[in-house]
Amino acid sequence: MSKRIRIFTAEDVANHAEAASCWVSRAGKVYDVTSFLKDHPGGDDLILQYAGGDIEEVMKDKLEHEHSDSAYSMLDEHIIGRLGNAQSIVREDWEATDDFHPDTTDSAQDYEKNTFLDLRKPLLRQVWEANFSKSYYLQQVHQPRHLSESARLFGPEILEMCTRTEWFVVPIFWTPITAYLFLRSIFQFAGPLPNFFDNPALPMSSLSLVPAEAVVKTVVCFLLGNLIWTILEYLLHRFLFHIDKVLPDRPIFLVLHFTMHGVHHYLPMDRLRLVMPPPLFIALETPFTQLAYKLFPVAIANGIISGAFAFYIGYDCMHYALHHTKLPQYMRDMKKYHLAHHYKNFELGYGVTSKLWDYVFNTVLVV
Repeated sequence: MSKRIRIFTAEDVANHAEAASCWVSRAGKVYDVTSFLKDHPGGDDLILQYAGGDIEEVMKDKLEHEHSDSAYSMLDEHIIGRLGNAQSIVREDWEATDDFHPDTTDSAQDYEKNTFLDLRKPLLRQVWEANFSKSYYLQQVHQPRHLSESARLFGPEILEMCTRTEWFVVPIFWTPITAYLFLRSIFQFAGPLPNFFDNPALPMSSLSLVPAEAVVKTVVCFLLGNLIWTILEYLLHRFLFHIDKVLPDRPIFLVLHFTMHGVHHYLPMDRLRLVMPPPLFIALETPFTQLAYKLFPVAIANGIISGAFAFYIGYDCMHYALHHTKLPQYMRDMKKYHLAHHYKNFELGYGVTSKLWDYVFNTVLVV
């Protein structure tokens, strides 16, 4: 298919239903007939009645307006694309089961059927060079596929390595940082410490001399950080990772969306893309940690950040477990809830570790 021939959805066509921009579809093809309105022998009003919709039947209706072979040829001059496959895997009647195991996707058949992404080739370049609209991208990226091995995002192996993260990398990398910030907060509540960049070492030999009051203050800040993480988990998932409606229809934004979260909905059972690579979480957490240092004294900020980081570690490990591990009852319930976010309604159920903020913001997903 020519790069100029794009793949659209019926929603794309419906969004162009006026004289200033008039699209129609017929036999799976999409036409921009805006420039033809003034030249239509039956008048522009007749076309505008069906603007944004399918004209297959009306063009065949001799009582409405009989069309010659040349009329169909003229219509072909205005083709701009075709309608993509609208079949949906995500559906409201999907039910979660304790032994849920999705079938493996036939990569060749899937590409032939949907003309979306070829799972046998690196994915990011395909998204960048996409000949489909944002609407078709969003429709397809939210239809889960499943492979026995991780799909490639990049061609070069050195880049591909950076996109795959084993679940245990998260606690190994972030637990020492969390513990350091927690201890640093305790010492800072007890008395002044040198600037981190001048001397990052902590006076651990004096830990037993730290007053209980300093420990209590840090614990309170830590618990506040726990709470703050739960709301950040919800807000980031809902308003950053699912920024679908306001996402610009440009390849760079589709690539960013796919990299951050789209790939997870497209391949939700990919074991190596269920937790965040440390560089990605560093990029996400830096604005928030810097804000904490601006708003609070450094001892309070370090305590809060350590609490948020601790819950982040729990969040990412739990997210992995929800997709792949046998779980206790509470986590089994959350697994059903989270899988329903993937397979039932991706516009509800944003909580991963709890439903708290889904209840607060009325986005609870009934499972």
